[in-house]
Amino acid sequence: MQMKEITYREAVREAMVEEMRKDEDIIFLGEDIGIYGGGFGVSTGMIEEFGPERILETPISEAAIAGCAAGAAATGLRTIMEIMFSDFITIAMDVIVNQAAKMRYMFGGKAQVPMVVRCPGGSGTGAAAQHSQSLEAWMCHIPGVKVVAPSTPADAKGLLKAAIRDNNPVIFYENKLLYNTTGLVPTEDYIIELGKANVRRTGSDITLITYGRMLERCEMAAEALKDENIDVEIIDLRTLYPMDKDTIIESVCKTGRALIVHEASKTGGLGGEISASIVESKAFDYLKAPVKRLAGKDVPIPYNPKLEAAVVPNTNEIIDTIKELVNR
Repeated sequence: MQMKEITYREAVREAMVEEMRKDEDIIFLGEDIGIYGGGFGVSTGMIEEFGPERILETPISEAAIAGCAAGAAATGLRTIMEIMFSDFITIAMDVIVNQAAKMRYMFGGKAQVPMVVRCPGGSGTGAAAQHSQSLEAWMCHIPGVKVVAPSTPADAKGLLKAAIRDNNPVIFYENKLLYNTTGLVPTEDYIIELGKANVRRTGSDITLITYGRMLERCEMAAEALKDENIDVEIIDLRTLYPMDKDTIIESVCKTGRALIVHEASKTGGLGGEISASIVESKAFDYLKAPVKRLAGKDVPIPYNPKLEAAVVPNTNEIIDTIKELVNR
């Protein structure tokens, strides 16, 4: 398989462009996604290729964007919508929760809503409390939607293609600080199946479970601990719901220890669900130490850059927590 190196931003754009070239029923809606190219430059050049009938500039109303996207999807189109900052998915929640997520179930499978909600999210850009949240755990609580959070350019492209082809609503989280990161991506057409985690690194002493921006920090921590003979296994969830619990449980049975790392606030975060899944499974009998969560602090994201950085887990905190668990 031939590979090329591109940015996460380019991978997301390529996924949309390639799918829209193959299927004329795909439309893309959002604020400033046309001539401006999107708030983060993801859709640059798309309106020139596909025109204003398929690249739809919308009013600044997430409720209207979601309503249009869900309605169009339910009546025969495939829709991609962009929420410029994922925080404002809150304004679209009635459509997502009470309409898009439930139509297929309420109509006995006769209706489907092939709709992707692209959500640039996360902290680290100095955008302050209203533009820096990580609300993915809330989305995972909604039966009827799938939730995806890719960590690398290759995963972003393959997972977005799979999401666009899926016949259900998919919430697709793109961490803003990942847009400029680069990685190798296959040049041929490919998809990555939703609901499958990726074992990024094999190890025997502890399992790290993470996703999104925190993957890089977990990998840096694991590399640093090699010199101390601590062998770390890393699972990148990729799809948050449905979650690949089998891969998690198999890994924890092998290592006997688990550390969950995510950027979102700890209370009510995805780490609690993962922890419960471990202790409710056969992996509980293999645990050599309690399951540990390392997550964002339960505060609004500060504007001050030093305070903002202090809110989410850093590499040193991950290293210290791994040592604490391994040396119990």
